[in-house]
Amino acid sequence: MRAEQYFKQFLAEYQNYKDYWNYEDGCVLVACKFMHQATGDDSYLDFILHYLKHFIGEDGSIFHYETDTYNIDSINAGKILFYAFEKTGEEKYRIAIEFLMERLSTHPRCACGSFWHKEIYPNQIWLDGLYMAQPFYMEYETKYHGKANYDDIMKQFRNVKAYLYNPEKGLSYHAYDEARIQPWCDKVTGCSKNFWLRSMGWYLMAMVDVLEAMSQEIYEYYHELSELFRESVRGILPYMDEKTHMFYQVIDRADVDGNYLETSGSSMIAYAIMKGCRLGVLLKDKYLETGRSIMEGILQEKLVEAEGKLELQGICHVAGLGPGEKRDGSVAYYLSEKIVSDDAKGTGPFIMAFSQYLLTNNEG
Repeated sequence: MRAEQYFKQFLAEYQNYKDYWNYEDGCVLVACKFMHQATGDDSYLDFILHYLKHFIGEDGSIFHYETDTYNIDSINAGKILFYAFEKTGEEKYRIAIEFLMERLSTHPRCACGSFWHKEIYPNQIWLDGLYMAQPFYMEYETKYHGKANYDDIMKQFRNVKAYLYNPEKGLSYHAYDEARIQPWCDKVTGCSKNFWLRSMGWYLMAMVDVLEAMSQEIYEYYHELSELFRESVRGILPYMDEKTHMFYQVIDRADVDGNYLETSGSSMIAYAIMKGCRLGVLLKDKYLETGRSIMEGILQEKLVEAEGKLELQGICHVAGLGPGEKRDGSVAYYLSEKIVSDDAKGTGPFIMAFSQYLLTNNEG
């Protein structure tokens, strides 16, 4: 298929996003895991193991890991270590998992109990961070720690509902400053000003991936998170573009000149919905066709041939808040960031979504 042709091309040409352990590469690694599960094509597993060969020492140490920044993003790539350990049995991956869990256990927290986003973003909850850390945390708790900290994980999702969710819009804000001192935050609510698509995509993926890793035997938590996930899916779907089934960079402001249908966040939503249907958290009869139509819209609108090669277009390169006066969270700010092609933050989730597209097609 055309999409899989693009994946092979992308991975064959891939260069590490940064020269240190980073979340962007993690998105591609996790995507390869899902494609390996969906297709059985060992080239995806080979990509994972080849990458890890350059970052994981025989003693389980993680080379080029930034230990002094307390960056929650740095946990994301660690999700692939569970799969590498499962497939190879090599103890170095298990040791590296423990190292990351130690980092997470000492990560600074807000007074409400949620992880800070980074040391340079103190007392702040970003939706991005839920995806970076919580699925790893949940898989560790389920496999290795007797589910002891399930409530700690659930508290961090409850905090999003309590502090970042806008019930009138059905959406969650990009970030929350518990100290209410950042220039970008509302001084009453602590929330940022707008609803950024990729942040909602991170959040939806966080919930569905945690649900996959969670033991359903702990029914109260599974039911509670399932309800939060369903609420967020119901909240975002009214903003879907009728023609393409994609979503706008600033979700609820399709009326603003320069707003555009963004690829990474749309891919994340497609992934979360299709996976939610596979897990039985969403009703297939009600939601599966919607999830698949989002994927098909991206394939139609954003996977294009340019100069003899396929490329995935329409990806927001980066967006954030602060530090200080930088990146003020306005609509104009989100629309000012560079739009790029073939970025790991977009192609990774696009591959993830396609894996679910294949799996839901195979399941009928």
